[in-house]
Amino acid sequence: MKLKAQNYVTMEFLSRSSNEGFARMAAAAFAAQLDPTLDELGDIKTAVSEAVTNSIVHAYPDSIGKVVLKLKILPGKTLEVSVRDWGCGIPDVEQARQPLFTTGGEERSGMGFTIMESFTDRLTIRSVPGKGTTVTMRKRIQQRLGAGK
Repeated sequence: MKLKAQNYVTMEFLSRSSNEGFARMAAAAFAAQLDPTLDELGDIKTAVSEAVTNSIVHAYPDSIGKVVLKLKILPGKTLEVSVRDWGCGIPDVEQARQPLFTTGGEERSGMGFTIMESFTDRLTIRSVPGKGTTVTMRKRIQQRLGAGK
Protein backbone atom coordinates (compact mmCIF):
# COMPACT_ATOMS: atom_id res chain seq x y z
CA MET A 1 0.00 0.00 0.00
CA LYS A 2 1.37 3.39 -1.03
CA LEU A 3 1.05 5.91 1.79
CA LYS A 4 1.22 9.66 1.24
CA ALA A 5 4.29 11.22 2.80
CA GLN A 6 3.66 13.95 5.36
CA ASN A 7 7.24 15.13 4.93
CA TYR A 8 10.25 13.91 2.97
CA VAL A 9 13.83 14.59 2.00
CA THR A 10 16.03 13.14 -0.75
CA MET A 11 19.83 13.16 -0.70
CA GLU A 12 22.29 12.03 -3.34
CA PHE A 13 25.94 11.30 -2.60
CA LEU A 14 28.94 9.39 -3.91
CA SER A 15 29.58 5.84 -2.71
CA ARG A 16 32.51 6.87 -0.54
CA SER A 17 32.81 5.40 2.95
CA SER A 18 33.15 8.94 4.36
CA ASN A 19 29.51 9.58 3.38
CA GLU A 20 28.09 6.71 5.46
CA GLY A 21 28.31 8.65 8.73
CA PHE A 22 26.73 11.70 7.12
CA ALA A 23 23.81 9.62 5.82
CA ARG A 24 23.31 8.01 9.24
CA MET A 25 23.27 11.36 11.05
CA ALA A 26 21.03 13.00 8.43
CA ALA A 27 18.51 10.17 8.85
CA ALA A 28 18.59 10.58 12.63
CA ALA A 29 18.11 14.34 12.37
CA PHE A 30 15.15 13.90 10.01
CA ALA A 31 13.59 11.21 12.23
CA ALA A 32 13.86 13.48 15.28
CA GLN A 33 10.62 15.22 14.27
CA LEU A 34 8.81 11.99 15.24
CA ASP A 35 10.15 12.31 18.82
CA PRO A 36 11.81 8.86 18.92
CA THR A 37 13.42 7.38 22.01
CA LEU A 38 17.21 7.06 22.03
CA ASP A 39 16.77 3.32 21.37
CA GLU A 40 14.54 3.99 18.33
CA LEU A 41 17.02 6.56 17.06
CA GLY A 42 19.84 4.03 17.48
CA ASP A 43 17.84 1.46 15.51
CA ILE A 44 17.33 3.92 12.65
CA LYS A 45 20.99 4.93 12.57
CA THR A 46 22.11 1.29 12.59
CA ALA A 47 19.73 0.27 9.79
CA VAL A 48 20.71 3.25 7.61
CA SER A 49 24.38 2.59 8.24
CA GLU A 50 24.02 -1.03 7.11
CA ALA A 51 22.05 -0.13 3.97
CA VAL A 52 24.42 2.64 2.90
CA THR A 53 27.49 0.51 3.66
CA ASN A 54 26.05 -2.28 1.48
CA SER A 55 25.75 0.16 -1.43
CA ILE A 56 29.27 1.46 -0.91
CA VAL A 57 30.95 -1.95 -0.49
CA HIS A 58 28.89 -4.29 -2.66
CA ALA A 59 27.20 -2.22 -5.37
CA TYR A 60 30.36 -0.46 -6.48
CA PRO A 61 33.24 -2.79 -5.51
CA ASP A 62 35.72 -1.33 -8.01
CA SER A 63 34.37 2.15 -8.67
CA ILE A 64 32.62 5.15 -7.17
CA GLY A 65 28.92 5.47 -7.98
CA LYS A 66 25.78 7.28 -6.93
CA VAL A 67 23.70 6.48 -3.84
CA VAL A 68 20.32 8.10 -3.12
CA LEU A 69 18.85 8.20 0.38
CA LYS A 70 15.14 9.02 0.64
CA LEU A 71 13.51 9.62 3.99
CA LYS A 72 9.74 9.95 4.42
CA ILE A 73 7.41 10.54 7.32
CA LEU A 74 4.30 8.44 6.76
CA PRO A 75 1.01 8.41 8.69
CA GLY A 76 1.09 6.58 12.01
CA LYS A 77 4.48 8.02 13.10
CA THR A 78 6.25 5.81 10.58
CA LEU A 79 9.64 6.57 9.07
CA GLU A 80 10.38 5.11 5.65
CA VAL A 81 14.00 4.94 4.53
CA SER A 82 15.04 3.99 0.99
CA VAL A 83 18.63 3.52 -0.12
CA ARG A 84 19.13 3.12 -3.86
CA ASP A 85 22.18 2.50 -5.98
CA TRP A 86 22.82 1.84 -9.65
CA GLY A 87 25.58 -0.68 -9.05
CA CYS A 88 26.07 -4.34 -9.88
CA GLY A 89 22.80 -5.54 -8.31
CA ILE A 90 22.12 -8.74 -6.38
CA PRO A 91 21.71 -11.94 -8.43
CA ASP A 92 19.85 -13.83 -5.67
CA VAL A 93 18.14 -11.61 -3.07
CA GLU A 94 16.90 -14.53 -0.97
CA GLN A 95 20.43 -15.92 -0.70
CA ALA A 96 21.78 -12.45 0.13
CA ARG A 97 19.24 -12.17 2.97
CA GLN A 98 20.62 -15.28 4.67
CA PRO A 99 22.73 -14.57 7.77
CA LEU A 100 26.48 -14.85 7.17
CA PHE A 101 26.19 -14.79 3.35
CA THR A 102 28.52 -12.20 1.84
CA THR A 103 30.18 -11.37 -1.44
CA GLY A 104 32.53 -8.92 0.27
CA GLY A 105 35.34 -11.21 1.35
CA GLU A 106 36.49 -12.43 4.74
CA GLU A 107 36.39 -8.99 6.36
CA ARG A 108 32.59 -8.76 5.84
CA SER A 109 30.21 -10.43 8.33
CA GLY A 110 27.29 -11.10 5.98
CA MET A 111 24.84 -9.75 8.56
CA GLY A 112 23.76 -6.49 6.86
CA PHE A 113 20.26 -7.49 5.78
CA THR A 114 19.71 -9.44 9.01
CA ILE A 115 20.61 -6.36 11.04
CA MET A 116 18.38 -4.10 8.91
CA GLU A 117 15.50 -6.51 9.36
CA SER A 118 15.94 -6.78 13.12
CA PHE A 119 16.10 -2.99 13.65
CA THR A 120 13.10 -2.08 11.50
CA ASP A 121 9.48 -3.18 11.19
CA ARG A 122 9.63 -3.93 7.47
CA LEU A 123 12.41 -4.53 4.95
CA THR A 124 12.01 -4.90 1.21
CA ILE A 125 14.81 -5.41 -1.29
CA ARG A 126 14.44 -4.91 -5.03
CA SER A 127 17.44 -5.63 -7.20
CA VAL A 128 18.23 -6.21 -10.85
CA PRO A 129 21.69 -7.54 -11.70
CA GLY A 130 23.64 -4.92 -13.61
CA LYS A 131 21.11 -2.17 -12.82
CA GLY A 132 21.20 -1.69 -9.05
CA THR A 133 19.38 -2.23 -5.79
CA THR A 134 16.78 -0.43 -3.71
CA VAL A 135 16.43 -1.26 -0.02
CA THR A 136 13.33 0.14 1.69
CA MET A 137 12.81 -0.01 5.44
CA ARG A 138 9.97 1.17 7.66
CA LYS A 139 10.17 1.91 11.36
CA ARG A 140 7.11 2.90 13.41
CA ILE A 141 7.91 5.25 16.27
CA GLN A 142 5.91 4.45 19.40
CA GLN A 143 3.58 7.08 20.80
CA ARG A 144 4.80 8.05 24.26
CA LEU A 145 2.56 9.14 27.10
CA GLY A 146 2.25 12.89 27.20
CA ALA A 147 3.60 13.27 23.65
CA GLY A 148 0.59 14.74 21.89
CA LYS A 149 2.12 14.79 18.41
